[in-house]
Amino acid sequence: MIGSIRKHSAVLWWTIVPLTIISFVIFMGSGPMRNGNGTRRGGYGTLYGQPVTDEAYAAAEREFYIYFFMNYGEWPDKSPSVTPKVIEQQTYIRLLLAQKAKSLGIQVPEEVVASVASQMLQSPAVTRLFGSSVRSVPMSKFLELVLQPRGFTDDDFQRFVRADIVVQQLQLALGLSGALVPPQEAGRLYDREHQEVSAQAVFFSATNYLAQVSVTPAAIAQFYTNNMAVYREPDRVAVNYIAYDLTNFFAAAEAKLGPTNLANQVESIYVQHAAEIAPDAKTPAEAKAKIRDLVLRQAAGAAAGIEAKEFVTELFAMDPVSPENLVTLARKKGLTLRTTAPFSEALGPEDVAAPAEFTKIAFKLNADSPFSKPISGANAIYVIGLANQVPSSIPSLDEIRARVVRDFENHEAASKAQAAGTNFYYSAAVQVAAGKTFAQAAIAAGQSPEVLPSFSLSSSDLPELAGRAELGQLKQAAFTTPVGHLSRFVATADGGFVLLVQSLLPVDESKRNAELPQFIAQVRRARQGEAFNLWLQGEANREFRNTPLYQEMTSDPASAH
Repeated sequence: MIGSIRKHSAVLWWTIVPLTIISFVIFMGSGPMRNGNGTRRGGYGTLYGQPVTDEAYAAAEREFYIYFFMNYGEWPDKSPSVTPKVIEQQTYIRLLLAQKAKSLGIQVPEEVVASVASQMLQSPAVTRLFGSSVRSVPMSKFLELVLQPRGFTDDDFQRFVRADIVVQQLQLALGLSGALVPPQEAGRLYDREHQEVSAQAVFFSATNYLAQVSVTPAAIAQFYTNNMAVYREPDRVAVNYIAYDLTNFFAAAEAKLGPTNLANQVESIYVQHAAEIAPDAKTPAEAKAKIRDLVLRQAAGAAAGIEAKEFVTELFAMDPVSPENLVTLARKKGLTLRTTAPFSEALGPEDVAAPAEFTKIAFKLNADSPFSKPISGANAIYVIGLANQVPSSIPSLDEIRARVVRDFENHEAASKAQAAGTNFYYSAAVQVAAGKTFAQAAIAAGQSPEVLPSFSLSSSDLPELAGRAELGQLKQAAFTTPVGHLSRFVATADGGFVLLVQSLLPVDESKRNAELPQFIAQVRRARQGEAFNLWLQGEANREFRNTPLYQEMTSDPASAH
């Protein structure tokens, strides 16, 4: 994918970036008012003095749909975190940027569009839909299996690619001030992030205090009563399903393709895309085997889809509509029917490796619409039907007593560990001030001090923590405590710790010299994105005043915060 624009601040209303779209949900309200043909009543307002036409709005909205799919692997209207208001807002942003680019005379050559489109079809959001071994997807397949089922065309995709390139050009031009970060400033930032600290710690783990916890029936009952909300089970659903396993269609697919045609396809794809599809293959034979599997999987998927559609057509024709129709028809046709255990929308089924769409559709089923259309997965095509709906409830104490007892013990043990850690801090602080070492104070309290490996703000892992604390908590304590001093006791989920900051180590100059050029480039890109978003915020807050979106937000304060 092309580089993305970095979010500047959580308080900005208007940004156009991957990984920040979801955050707009907290600012936006309900979706736009449109009539039956998709046109907004009262029009779409104006941008830069020009009216926004129905055609322009629809095109920009399609661009955003494809943009979201390319970044997240799903359509925005299928994401529970994206409201219609977010979609409308992002559509207006694309319209604004398109107008600005036009006024600046920004144009994108066709060969650049083709090159970037090819790169996009290698993105994980796209390739994972076609199997774990796929590294690049042909445009024809992407169009057939992804875009066309949603009503999008090749022209929509090309327009999206061009618009995405334009956004990058605008960022370069309008965020230029952010790129002017002096090397000296970037060097200071590098030193701050990479200077390591030497420290000792004493950890207080809940497991060491479990034996001290007294478990009584009264205590368990009180703990359960105080935490009933924690034990509430979410709404769950169980579904009957038929899985058309793709491997069952391989033989027919191979026979239909024919040995010569199949071999030619494999050879052609190998010559053009071997490095993308099978980058880890050690030999040409291994690469061709992966490609052969991909070709057969795609052909098998098409064949399985036909059978599934024929079954669904007959299923939907049965009258009256009843969830039992799926069971009846499956038995009639001799198909294997399975039933999932009840599952929540957040976790999905544990007993079937189904795609995310399986869960989303399952929670939309009801007595009036108890069946799904075929659902495509990596290894099978699924048809599902409603089996049971389990409403949210709180299990009784007797049903989950073992779990409640375990939670109570862990909670009490953590509380005892934290009390011990707090007492140790005050005792150790007095002893260290009197001239004793941290290790001596720890041993006197019956604790074992640990010398930690050196770490910095840029460290991403410290295996020695072993789940006893979050690395972020350790960094916070280490880099806010003066050298030679103890941190206050830091409570963690496991108990807590007290830290002695021994020294700040000098930055490795050879490593600094090697990494600084790339670090400077990263800082400049980040600052450039921030500058661009500041520009976009001001531009949108002015231009959107003449749109229904802005008028709705300002008339309903709840949708703007």
